[in-house]
Amino acid sequence: MLLESFYHVAQSNWAYAYDKETIHLRLRTKRDDVDEVVAETGDKYDWDRTYSEYPMVRTAADGMFDYWEVAFKPQYGRVSYCFRLSAGSETVWMTENDIGHDRPMPTGDYYDFPYIHEIDLNMVPEWAKSAIFYQIFTDRFFNGDSSNDPEGAALWGEQPTWENSFGGDLQGIIDKLDYLSDLGVNALYLTPIFDAPSNHKYDTVDYTKVDPSFGDNELLRKLVDTCHSKDIRVMLDAVFNHCSEQFLPFQDVLKHGEKSKYVDWFHIGSYPLEVKEGLPNYDTFGFFGNMPKLNTANPKVKEYLLNVAEYWIKEIGIDGWRLDVANEVDHHFWRNFRKVVKAANPEAYIVGEVWNDSLKWVLGDQFDSVMNYPFSNKLLEFFSQSSMDGFTFANRMGGLLMRYPQQTNEVIFNLLCSHDTPRVMSRVAGNKRRLKLCVVFLLTYMGTPCIFYGDEIGLAGENDPDCRKCMEWDPEKQDRELYDFYKLLIGLRRGHEALVKGAFRFLKANRGDQRIIYERIGNGEHFTIWMNNTEEPTLLSHPMDTEDWSDALTGEEVRPIEGVMDIELEGFGYRILRRSLG
Repeated sequence: MLLESFYHVAQSNWAYAYDKETIHLRLRTKRDDVDEVVAETGDKYDWDRTYSEYPMVRTAADGMFDYWEVAFKPQYGRVSYCFRLSAGSETVWMTENDIGHDRPMPTGDYYDFPYIHEIDLNMVPEWAKSAIFYQIFTDRFFNGDSSNDPEGAALWGEQPTWENSFGGDLQGIIDKLDYLSDLGVNALYLTPIFDAPSNHKYDTVDYTKVDPSFGDNELLRKLVDTCHSKDIRVMLDAVFNHCSEQFLPFQDVLKHGEKSKYVDWFHIGSYPLEVKEGLPNYDTFGFFGNMPKLNTANPKVKEYLLNVAEYWIKEIGIDGWRLDVANEVDHHFWRNFRKVVKAANPEAYIVGEVWNDSLKWVLGDQFDSVMNYPFSNKLLEFFSQSSMDGFTFANRMGGLLMRYPQQTNEVIFNLLCSHDTPRVMSRVAGNKRRLKLCVVFLLTYMGTPCIFYGDEIGLAGENDPDCRKCMEWDPEKQDRELYDFYKLLIGLRRGHEALVKGAFRFLKANRGDQRIIYERIGNGEHFTIWMNNTEEPTLLSHPMDTEDWSDALTGEEVRPIEGVMDIELEGFGYRILRRSLG
């Protein structure tokens, strides 16, 4: 065994409390190098009486490593442990300080989980595990009230630009809630709706006021109340990294310079404030001079923004926040933000916009979840072309699953596209069969799925602003077959807990083969999902030791022959099988 490849860190995403009774341990070894891993555990104050062994399961792999996991309930809420690893005739023990061939004496150098403190648990909203989000760019969804249209609004359906507006509003969302309920989504994510000069509203002028072109605060209250009456949650978008240059404190700095009482609200290099050759002499979002960066370490800025976060939850009843450019705001602010938001509503869902590995934000003291762009990038790379094989795809997804604790994986915000990316239909070059494979994976994978408005009826679009086209409401121009497909898969996920909380594992993902099989298992059910990511029809086979399988979408019985299941799939075809457990 390659001992140098072994890796484990106590009290991290490698060893954490899943709930107030259960500890999860993970261990990394070289790929295909270790036959068996056992966690040897016991209470440090009474090792002999409490000693237990827990075989670990290889649950994921990437190009270089295998990842082993085990969950168990220590008798007294604390545990000391080491790992016993075997391959062939060789056995070694791994402790916090050493790897050796002799069993170490408990418990001096053992790893230690001192105690499960309920107050320290990484608790995520239970409802978010079963949520299916629908992202709405309000200006482009539906115009429900033409009286509040912005001046010079473009005709609905014209080509979007970075500047034009179309008149979509909150009333338009209210008017289409029956459509959304019929589709089966049970949560909305609205891009910013607060007072701002742009069509996207990521340049906030007044954080306490709904933009007049969208309605007013009372209309937002009506939207939230109506959604709740239909069992639909509402998450708003908060832009706390930066604001609009029209934000009154910034205007005061422009006017009074160093004498302004708001001078410490921003990161200013020199005076007077100016933009030369596209470079502001104050910090901004990117290099956009019209979006100055807020100094969230300033106590007054912090107080102002935290009051905003609390207000919309307490007074309007929203169910969560999506946080724009979250990785560019200090961690101290987000820790305070979580305390305020969770005090207002312990079940509020907090999602940060972080495009890379986000572990430091999702350990229980800041966010519940992040926008999982690494997921969408890897998924779309696999299904938008057939150059990546199943082995590589499974490795990459396995690496993602090992990034975060399980409770985070259960509510990670999975998406295929958004207002910041090309639409999924464009990413698959208009191939609807490829698109369907993407959607099947999204809705049968671990995490909280999100659908970008219009994807369900075939809306296409390249990068911003093309991805922000107006929603198409003419049934003759909608892909109704695609809509029915989305509705079917959403209904399947909502109807089966195993697709929400069950364990995930690849069963077949081979080198040089674009066909994959994976499973979700738990809550009394077992699903296997079979996918052919090639143009040609295929016969996909895998050993199955039970005969109680049926097609999850049609109910048709599907039986293996002599212990082998053979599934015929058309080009870019899929099949979802299900059986009951116990």
